Amino acid sequence: MKIKKVLLSKSYTGFYFDDQKAIKKGATNDGFFYQGEPATEGFSQVRQTGEAISIQLVLEDGTIGYGDCAAVQYSGAGGRDPLFLAKDFIPFLEEKIVPMLIGEDVSEFRPLAEKYDRLVIDGKKLHTAIRYGLTQALLNATANSKHLTMAEVIRAEYGIEGDVYEKIPVFTQSGDDRYINVDKMIIKEADVLPHALINHVATKLGQNGELLLEYVSWLKNRIESKRARSDYQPILHIDVYGTIGIAFNNDVEKMVDYIISLEEAAKPFILRIEGPVDTGDREGTMCYLRDIRKGLENKGSKAEIVADEWCNTLEDIIYFADNKAGHMLQIKTPDLGGVNNVAEAIIYCNKVGIGSYCGGTCNETNISSQTTTNIAIACKASQCLAKPGMGVDEGYMIVKNEMNRVLTLANNK
Repeated sequence: MKIKKVLLSKSYTGFYFDDQKAIKKGATNDGFFYQGEPATEGFSQVRQTGEAISIQLVLEDGTIGYGDCAAVQYSGAGGRDPLFLAKDFIPFLEEKIVPMLIGEDVSEFRPLAEKYDRLVIDGKKLHTAIRYGLTQALLNATANSKHLTMAEVIRAEYGIEGDVYEKIPVFTQSGDDRYINVDKMIIKEADVLPHALINHVATKLGQNGELLLEYVSWLKNRIESKRARSDYQPILHIDVYGTIGIAFNNDVEKMVDYIISLEEAAKPFILRIEGPVDTGDREGTMCYLRDIRKGLENKGSKAEIVADEWCNTLEDIIYFADNKAGHMLQIKTPDLGGVNNVAEAIIYCNKVGIGSYCGGTCNETNISSQTTTNIAIACKASQCLAKPGMGVDEGYMIVKNEMNRVLTLANNK
């Protein structure tokens, strides 16, 4: 089945673009705005509207494949591609990519996805957001033309064993509203919670880590006092955006001891800490995560470290996995470009025995979230992110409902 027409439109994401560099430098909240000057190229404000580009691939028989080009909340940070604005990239797509797509045969997803993911134009690969959205549309077109779920296409084309499709634990994120949103998560019995957005030392972590320690204690007590059943045992997963490294001057022993104190406060719940250190480069960040993992294990700790910043591409993920730089790696789906790389990354992490977190960003769309949920199911990821947005309910609904639909359909064929 061939592509007959390509339609592009500006879309909106489930959250916003935030200038992480400006926030780390001290930009402060003013209601939902941030006060301060942007510090990352392309930003006109510290927080601005999240944008995407929707791609519709119209096939010969009228079947349509949908995909959304979306970039992460913290675009331009941690070695990522620059800010993705629709006005800048729709003309590029219309001129350079649409003519190439007309006539392409979507009977197989993988070779076509790899072609466009690796495409070089004017000496550069396509922006990760374009590769992300275009390959979503190709996967959706292949699945729809074959009357299959996207999960079935991925499992067949990547040779993943298993006829049964199973649920993946869903991780919900709170954003700054880390108290009320936790209550929502407890009511919905989210598998993993709360993310918590600990992105500033003075106001969220504490100069000696005391604020986060208090929060973890509150979190543990809140779950135990409000859960509807005693066997509800969520995993506590908190993203600290390198602030532990800042607070403890990247001293590995002090960071390890601090994480163990958080682990004690979290018991009986398992604790994961995402991004304890960010050195501003891949090698330094990898080395610290590797050493923190070793330090925790040497002291008998069961706390887990999750890699995020600087672990962006498929190549990064393989590098971090081979070096055991963390117990789990976030496969931050828009950062990998083509969704074919998301499948490859999950498969590789599972192969070498490191946790595969099919993540992403609050700044995605319903289409990209549904697509990557299918891939997480197909490839048997360790967990997947409820997205987009930071309101809990919307992202959880989109991902959980897509998961349940896919499992019901694929397991009843």
